[in-house]
Amino acid sequence: MATTPQMPGQLSGNVLFYSNPEPLAKELHSGLGVKRMDGPFGFAKAGHAIPLTVGEFPLSAVTGPIIFVGDEKLPIAVMGLNAGDNMFVKPDGTFESGIYIPAYVRRYPFVFANDDTNKQMVLCIDRGAEFIVDKGYDMPFFDAAGEPTEYTKNCIEFCNNFEVERQRTMGFVQILKDLDLFEMKTATFTPANPDGTAGEPQKIAEYFGVSEDKLNALPTAKFVELRDNGALGQIYAHIHSLVGWDRLIALAMTKANEEQPPALNS
Repeated sequence: MATTPQMPGQLSGNVLFYSNPEPLAKELHSGLGVKRMDGPFGFAKAGHAIPLTVGEFPLSAVTGPIIFVGDEKLPIAVMGLNAGDNMFVKPDGTFESGIYIPAYVRRYPFVFANDDTNKQMVLCIDRGAEFIVDKGYDMPFFDAAGEPTEYTKNCIEFCNNFEVERQRTMGFVQILKDLDLFEMKTATFTPANPDGTAGEPQKIAEYFGVSEDKLNALPTAKFVELRDNGALGQIYAHIHSLVGWDRLIALAMTKANEEQPPALNS
C-alpha cells in the first residue's frame, strides 16, 4: 500500500486532491463561487491515506488506523487498503455514516501555499474542484465590491486554524523522534484456505508507529512530561487505532464478496 501523501504547506510536487491550484485573487475569481452539492466528497474517493493533524487523533481513531509515513513521520488516517480507493466514500459523494472526515478533506478546495519569493503564505483554491463554478453558485468568493465574502473569510479562518494544527503536529512528531519512540510496523492478513485452515499471512502495509516497549521503558520523568503536555493521550489514540486494520480488512472482504458474480447452477 502506498502511504506517502504530502502534508500541505507548500504546493511543490503533487498534493493529494489538488489538481489545479491557483492563488485566490479577485482579479481572477470575482465571478466564481461554490455550489452546494448533496454529495460534495466525491474527490476524496481517491484518498486511501489522508494527512491528519494530532488534534484529530482521538476522533479519527474510531474510524481506522493512524500511522506515520516517510522520513518526516507524517501522520495519516488510513481509509482504504488500495491506492486510490477510500472505502468510506460512497458512490454518491458522501461518507459512510459515523466516519470521521479529516480536516484535510473538509478544507478542500482551499489550501495555503508557501510564497518563497515574498516569504509568506498564500491562500489557493483548486480550480479543478467540480463544485467551483462561474454560474449558479450558492457561495461567491467575492462580493460586488471585490471584498472576500463571509464564506471566504470563514474558509480563510479554517485554513489558518489548520496551519496552526499542522505546526503543532510537527512539534508532536519531533517529540516522538527525539525520544526515539518510532519503530517499523507491519500490517498483515491471514486468509483462510478452502479447508478452513489458516493460509499464508499476507503483508498489507509497512509503516512507522510508536513502540509500546520503548514508551514503557521511558524514564518516569519523561513519561510524566508526555502526560502533562498532552502528547501521551494522542500516542495512546494512535496505538489503539491500529486495531482498525482488522476493520478495513473485514470491510474489504465484504465488498469483494458482494462484487463476485453469482455462481451458475450446473
